[in-house]
Amino acid sequence: MFSQARILITISFALLLSSLTGCVSWVTSRYEEPEVHLLNVQVVKAHLLEQSFKLHFRIDNTNDRGMWVRGLHYKIRLNDVLLAEGEYDDRFRVKPHSSRYFVVPIKTNLWQHLKYLAKLLEKPHNPIHYRLEGRLKTGLLFGRSVRIERDGEIIPGDLIPEIPR
Repeated sequence: MFSQARILITISFALLLSSLTGCVSWVTSRYEEPEVHLLNVQVVKAHLLEQSFKLHFRIDNTNDRGMWVRGLHYKIRLNDVLLAEGEYDDRFRVKPHSSRYFVVPIKTNLWQHLKYLAKLLEKPHNPIHYRLEGRLKTGLLFGRSVRIERDGEIIPGDLIPEIPR
């Protein structure tokens, strides 16, 4: 009788372990970091002492599970000059295998860089390097940070309609 109880316990334990393998595969399923795209930089207002912009982003979630976004920390540089740095703390969810658009408002004061920017604008057809660096915070409580790095060039003459091409 004792050996039958031992066999029954062993079989029950084996069944319990085999049923947990589905849970383990769900927990350890492959996670792909979302893709974050900067779509547009919109100038809202540009006064002498304060400038307002909106950065338009799209985030693509290619995972089988939804993903929470808890915010964004960003830095924007023009050549080597730091133009803006800040936090965006809006929370939202991106459904599985879908995209979500979001807009980050930015305020900056270019007054301290006016002399440098004026020098750059003396040659409006020369490209100016820009860099966006950031960390997208994901997860509801314990999440991951997704690094964002975008480099590119802008040609000031293309953005100012009064300058002939």
